[in-house]
Amino acid sequence: DCSLWRSAHKNRINMAFKGEDHLDSLPLPVQRMHLIQVDSVQRWMEDLKLMTDCECMCILQSKPISIEKDEQNEFILSSQYSTCDNLQLLLKRAWIISTELTRIAQKLEKNRWQRVHSMTVRVNCHVRSMINEYNTFTRDSSEEMHQFEKLLIDKCSEFTAFTERCIQTEDEQILKSMKSCINETLTTIAQYFGQLIELFLTHEAQNLLRQIEFSGSVYVTESAISSLFSLTQEGAHLCRIIAKEGGVVVLFKICRQDCFRCLYPQTLRTLASICCVEEGMHQLEKVDGILCLADILTDNTHSEATHAEAAAVIAQITSPHLTFTQHLSSFLENMEEIVTALVKLCQEASSGEVFLLASAALANITFFDTMACEILLQLNAMKILLAACSDKHIVDTPYSRDQVVTILANMSVLDQCASEIIQGNGVQLLMEMLFERSSSGNSAEVAACERVQQKSAVTLARLSRDPEVADAAVKLSCIPRLIKLCRSPTERNNSDSVLVACLAALRRLAVMSPDGLEDSDFQQLVKPRLVDSFLLCTNMEESFV
Repeated sequence: DCSLWRSAHKNRINMAFKGEDHLDSLPLPVQRMHLIQVDSVQRWMEDLKLMTDCECMCILQSKPISIEKDEQNEFILSSQYSTCDNLQLLLKRAWIISTELTRIAQKLEKNRWQRVHSMTVRVNCHVRSMINEYNTFTRDSSEEMHQFEKLLIDKCSEFTAFTERCIQTEDEQILKSMKSCINETLTTIAQYFGQLIELFLTHEAQNLLRQIEFSGSVYVTESAISSLFSLTQEGAHLCRIIAKEGGVVVLFKICRQDCFRCLYPQTLRTLASICCVEEGMHQLEKVDGILCLADILTDNTHSEATHAEAAAVIAQITSPHLTFTQHLSSFLENMEEIVTALVKLCQEASSGEVFLLASAALANITFFDTMACEILLQLNAMKILLAACSDKHIVDTPYSRDQVVTILANMSVLDQCASEIIQGNGVQLLMEMLFERSSSGNSAEVAACERVQQKSAVTLARLSRDPEVADAAVKLSCIPRLIKLCRSPTERNNSDSVLVACLAALRRLAVMSPDGLEDSDFQQLVKPRLVDSFLLCTNMEESFV
């Protein structure tokens, strides 16, 4: 569904721009699961596979019920699915085990031995089921994987035996002495489990990358890239695994073959995900990935979707909050071509999603190198961006306006920028952005609105050193709006960054037009030190009742 991946792009680029990376929320490699909204009965059928009867599973030791030794277990539904489905099932099972291990540690702290034992039995079952399911759809497991499988199963059996002895005694001293052994065993299980999952995922990544690299079939390659993209959505750890196994190299090979042109958007989307980690960035540099992206962006025979996905990769690798972009020396060599192509993409964008990706890339580049702002000025980018903002079908979200105002803020340090702003009615746009409010109340959208307010105030403060811009801002009643943002916490959503930016803009305009302020506003918001005015405004939201 085209609308779904485009929607995903909004979140992804917004995250890249804010510097948010995948966060490891669990101590094990499996970070999170993406649950798909499906019919409730179908969801129940999916979950049923994982709700195994513990006693029966312990007796059967997870052995398949079959006559022939090599016959596949009909009761393991994952064997009916594709590689992508099998991987999702593996990750879901791993997530359940990881969660159970965390809960066992919590119950162990409270000495709830009966609960610890029942949960240990359940983990034992899940571990055996996971290994059995994985071996059902994987026929080329390594010896190292089998060794870790045996170590993990043996340690789980040992753990179950330990906890069983604990529920059979009431002697506090014995339980206290056994608790340290149980904690040690639990830690070992977590380590073995993490290493086994790492081996499983590395093995699957290797298989997918071999399919992509050596299959001449568009269908097989598309399926493998789709599975690989699904893996990248499971967290930074999986992206690191794929990068270490040469994922970036393989995907750029696809982007250099004309026979796979129809797969370029999907391939570039996967590359953007992998490049959120340092290993992916290093690989991109080694294979001249920047040059390849520049070639794609400047090639007019490619589709808009391909150009948009290439822009998404650029946005990811130039994120201002990443600490590992300094080595992108080749980017500077191709920056003018890339910036020119991105400006053209903004100008010709047929949808808000395409504009968002292209403008996000430009916004990040203006942080990446100051020369980019001069190139943008030469390309009349200011005029193009201001014109796009008047089209509500193109700049249709706070996220897009966030990218535009970021570019304006970074360009406003140039003296020539003021005349461009005046000609393009940019002061009016900045004034409108001071009123930016979230319509949905979504936390990400609210944060985007705060950034729009803050950066529009910063841009006004910088541009108001030009008397013509300051005069236009005063005529458009910017001063009353800035005062309201300073004095009313709800207007700025209690944002301190918006408050500081508004105080700075207000002080700059007050110098240029002192008659625009009442005496009380001047005495409280302009005359004192900035920090004193800030404290005064922030204290307005406190209650001393």
